Formats: sequence, C-alpha cells, structure tokens
Amino acid sequence: MAERQEQAAPDAVLTRIGQVVILHHAGDREEARHRFLGLWAEIGEHGDPLHRCTLAHYLADTQDDPEDELAWDLRALTAADEAGRSPARQGAAAVRALYPSLHLSLADDYARLGRPDAARTHLDRARGAARTLADDRYGDGVRAAIRRLAARLGDDGTPPGGPGPPRQRP
Repeated sequence: MAERQEQAAPDAVLTRIGQVVILHHAGDREEARHRFLGLWAEIGEHGDPLHRCTLAHYLADTQDDPEDELAWDLRALTAADEAGRSPARQGAAAVRALYPSLHLSLADDYARLGRPDAARTHLDRARGAARTLADDRYGDGVRAAIRRLAARLGDDGTPPGGPGPPRQRP
C-alpha cells in the first residue's frame, strides 16, 4: 500500500525542475541556470538517475558556451543510460521517453560545434528512438524538431551559416 502511494505521489524534485523550466521559458535564463545549478548541488552526481537526466537535459539549454551545453547533454544521456540498465527503477519509462530528445540535443550540440559525423550519429539515434513516441503533443514536437534539424544540417551535416539560436526543448 505504501509503495503504491509513493508511486502516485508527485515527485517533488521533478516538480521543482518543472518550475525552473517555466522560469526559463519565460525568459529568465540566468536565474534558471542559477536555480538548476542549486538543484544539481542538492541531487549530487550520484542522485536518482531520472532526476539527474531531467535536470542536466534542461540545464544544458541555459548554457552560454556550446561546449558546456554539450557537457550537460552528455551528463543527461549518461544518467538516462544508468536508469535504463535498471528497468525496475521508478522513472525508467519516463527516461526512455526522453531518449529522442536527448539524442536530438546532442546532434544539435555537435552540429553547432562543427562535428558533423557525431551530429549525424545522434540525429539517426533520435529518429530511431522517436519511433516509440506516442502521437501526442510531445511526440509530435520531438519529431518536428528532428525534421527541422535534419533540414538545417544539409548534406554535409553542418548548419549553413554557423550556429543557430539557443534551443528550447519540445
């Protein structure tokens, strides 16, 4: 009974991450980065993989330096892989649903850093992972973002005209 109540109870850390995401989407990137970093300090390098994955995934978007953004996106993927190795963990399904977006973010990072082979690899992984997404707002948004990045990459895998604007998650 207590286990069912824990599963039904909202996850306070994910709620706090969501509140900071709203702040970021409202345009306060610097404050969002500051709050995300505070949450990261609370969660720690060895905290719950779902929390680390989600937080690092969004924290990447608040970075000014593309190398820093890549580092946070790689942390998110590492945490997702950790959660995925333990399917019994609460949140494993949620992490699986993030894979298309995680790989899309990495593809975008690598493209902006002039690493077309790595960009193509992660774009292909994003496409493959997106096949499992539902036909809902999230799934449609991720698939549309994959198509936009694929179009932007062109034949050689690098964006025409250099890096694009900072991205936001679908």
